[in-house]
Order: sequence, then structure tokens, then C-alpha cells
Amino acid sequence: MFKFEKLNVWEKSFYLGEKINNLAMQFPDKERFNLSNQLTRAIDSVGLNIAEGSAGQTNNEQIRFIIYANRSLLEVVACLLKAKERGYIYEQLFNELYQEFEILSKMLSAFKNALQKNKS
Repeated sequence: MFKFEKLNVWEKSFYLGEKINNLAMQFPDKERFNLSNQLTRAIDSVGLNIAEGSAGQTNNEQIRFIIYANRSLLEVVACLLKAKERGYIYEQLFNELYQEFEILSKMLSAFKNALQKNKS
């Protein structure tokens, strides 16, 4: 088992990544190379940055990748706002996803803070 697979924050990002990917596949065909693509690349980037950062030699390096993951998370939320505005997702689903991303953002922040306290 790789180090990142043991991280709750990675597990949450993986779960949300699959959920968002399934959602994006339901967007209209005209969005295939636009919003759907942007959304799936951004959500995949969250988990991929967590994984890549876990291979770092120092906590500072891992912190840098956690910051990248959080930036990608914000991109996902912005894409979801656009999807809601364009009528691709209903208000209730948007609110549920928004809450899940707030939780993931807090998890990333807590992980980053813990790494900062234990800098190597």
C-alpha cells in the first residue's frame, strides 16, 4: 500500500472524484470538451496532487502539493457553480456537493497545518 492510500483526505478526494466524474458524464454533449472536461480534470487533480505530494522528501514539499490540491478543489467548486447556473445540476445536488467540498477543503487545511507543525 502506498503512503497516500492511508490518508483520509486522499480517500475523500477519491470518492468525490468518482462522484463528480459520473455527474460530468451526464452534462450535454456540447460541454464534453468544455465544462465537463475542465471539471473532471480539476477533480482528478485534487487527488493526484495529494498522492504526488506524499512522495515528497520533506513536509514543505508535501505542503506545496496540498496547496495545489486546494486550488484544484476551488476550481471544481467554480465549475459546479457554472453547471448549476447552466441548469446541468439541481440546487439540492449542488448544495450537497458544495458541503462535501467544504469538508474536503477543511480536511486539506487541517492536513497542511499538521504538516507545518511537524516540518522536517
